[in-house]
Amino acid sequence: MGKSEDKLKGKEYRALLEPLELELVGMARWAKATGARIVVLFEGRDTAGKGGAIRAVSERLNPRQCRIVALSKPSEDESTQWYFQRYAAHLPSAGEIVLYDRSWYNRAGVEKVMGFADEAQVDAFLKQAPVFEKQLVDDGILLFKYWLTTDQDNQEERLRERLEDPLKRWKLSPIDLAAREQYEAYTEAREAMLAATHTEWAPWTLVDFNDQKRGRLTLVRDLLDRLPDMHIDPPGLEFPELGHEPFDESYGVLRPIADYKISD
Repeated sequence: MGKSEDKLKGKEYRALLEPLELELVGMARWAKATGARIVVLFEGRDTAGKGGAIRAVSERLNPRQCRIVALSKPSEDESTQWYFQRYAAHLPSAGEIVLYDRSWYNRAGVEKVMGFADEAQVDAFLKQAPVFEKQLVDDGILLFKYWLTTDQDNQEERLRERLEDPLKRWKLSPIDLAAREQYEAYTEAREAMLAATHTEWAPWTLVDFNDQKRGRLTLVRDLLDRLPDMHIDPPGLEFPELGHEPFDESYGVLRPIADYKISD
């Protein structure tokens, strides 16, 4: 596990990620060419590193093809709908990749632990989720479900960092702080969720994110390895000579604003 190994440094991580990014670009090209529909769910502990994992998958991809879905709490109207309805509205069309930053599994996690859903609602969800996912897979969607793990000492360190760093303070919410006291409750909720929804057609994959950089590499490698042969050469493009010296920008109505001033 991540604790027993030296954590990856940034330079080493970037060097290891680069060839995976090339494969991810190939995955996107393959999806566009074949019409594949790819859905990846990112679930896990608060502070585990879902955002960084999603960036590792999506950063080099066309955002028109690879969409990130991060839904806020349901509106008054949405709370009266079929539970899966607002998530189903974001499923991919042909050639698209959709990454859910949390998903319908909110009901089995935060909603259960924090008391936003009652026992009957959670039980109904655990029965319905495998059926819903079977319909997605039977319709041809490639569905991948990841749960990111982290020990509580790392969670505490990351929460404290969010509290003290003004660039990360926006990530910290009252629910995150309340969840500090519910670490074991989240473990129990996860185990119940896995027991009910880890299926042959939509299995779960747990990834150790005590070392977030190593966790991202592990997740991306696993995702790529579970897809079929994706080798498709990029389409050929002609790049003829320009035929004249390159033009400089010229301005009539407006000019660019002054350059950013770098202090000595």
